[in-house]
Amino acid sequence: MAINFDGKVAIVTGAGNGLGRCHALALASRGAKVVVNDLGGARDGTGGSLGPAEQVAKEINDAGGQAIVDGANVTDEAQVEAMIKAALDKWGRVDILINNAGILRDKTFHKMDFADYRMVIDVHLIGTALCSHKVWNVMREQQYGRIVCTSSPSGLHGIFGQTNYGAAKAGMIGLMNALHLEGAKFNIRTNLLSPSARTRMTEDLNMPPAVLEALTPEAITAACLFLASEDAPSRQIISCAGGGYASAHIVETDGIYLPPDQQTPEALAQNWDRISDRSNVHYYENSNGPIANFIGKAQGN
Repeated sequence: MAINFDGKVAIVTGAGNGLGRCHALALASRGAKVVVNDLGGARDGTGGSLGPAEQVAKEINDAGGQAIVDGANVTDEAQVEAMIKAALDKWGRVDILINNAGILRDKTFHKMDFADYRMVIDVHLIGTALCSHKVWNVMREQQYGRIVCTSSPSGLHGIFGQTNYGAAKAGMIGLMNALHLEGAKFNIRTNLLSPSARTRMTEDLNMPPAVLEALTPEAITAACLFLASEDAPSRQIISCAGGGYASAHIVETDGIYLPPDQQTPEALAQNWDRISDRSNVHYYENSNGPIANFIGKAQGN
């Protein structure tokens, strides 16, 4: 069954270039009305211009779609509120939020200015949370919402020189987990992308040309639109790159129980192979899961 977004209103942050641009154009081509948000700054977040967002909106409108331009800084509460209000004033609802805006300020941890650490956290994690927060009650009231956040393999698995970026991207997992639980009865579904694509954010990566050529933004947009669709799942992480797609998960090993007289660091060291044995792992629906597992083990002993 074809996925379309007829009658839906979408906000895409960071939509002037790269993945955001691709997401916005694809949503519009399938019927969505789109708020094209972009601060228009450099890759490190400095500067600003409406030019990139205006160009994307023009492409959408020239093709017969509907789009408006917004230059809100996703870290600025008043500007984000104004962005949501503009969408509501124009179209009366907001159905989809694609949290895509981001910057890079890479450096090894010992050389990093902490202001750069804070700025990356602010744009990626706080910006994602702020935009989601400002649209949350709108989605609750209309009993419908789809939120897609842009995480990264850096957050799921780590990468050298990106302690700020990786921490921000990992933080989105906790945000998603809670929003999934809080939004369930209001038909609000929250998911994450963990993409690798050829954009200005990744232009410094040392990869063979053939690999870079395969890492198209369009491959990521396919996953984004699936997660933004009416029949989307919730609380899912799609790892995607170059046409490859996988479902990523946070899991725990089955673990062991130690009675009070053995709850020592020495006992943990002695039993570490059993504790870290990955032959039997658990997927928990909420934070009560591991507690129930451990209580069950204690009662069984």
